[in-house]
Amino acid sequence: MTLAPLLDAARAIRIHAFAAMTAFALGVVQLPAPKGTLPHLTLCWIWVTLMLVVSVTAFFIPQIPLWGPWSPIHLLAIFTLVMLPVAVVAAHRHDVVRHRRAVIGLFVGAPVIAGIFTFAPGRIVHAVVFGS
Repeated sequence: MTLAPLLDAARAIRIHAFAAMTAFALGVVQLPAPKGTLPHLTLCWIWVTLMLVVSVTAFFIPQIPLWGPWSPIHLLAIFTLVMLPVAVVAAHRHDVVRHRRAVIGLFVGAPVIAGIFTFAPGRIVHAVVFGS
């Protein structure tokens, strides 16, 4: 295992990957943690910011072009950009059910499912974990 393929990648890829890994780790901590507390709120805003960074930088990574420079994974970035405000507004309105569904959907869809696809042969994370 070596971080060299990731560290040698384009800036957008490095930012995207490190923000995604941090968002995943923070989500793993945040989901089972007590809700409605100051730490929850603070970590929530950090997670939302990280997810925004992950989504925006995704548009600068045309690694699997199917529709021009875009691929199906870019649909997930659009989904994330739409659902983040839904989750935040639901939290502000104290709509716990909608907030929970939105956040779990975002977490499972973005860092988990999209993260799994980064392990496919030919992808940078595959090279980091398994070698080239």
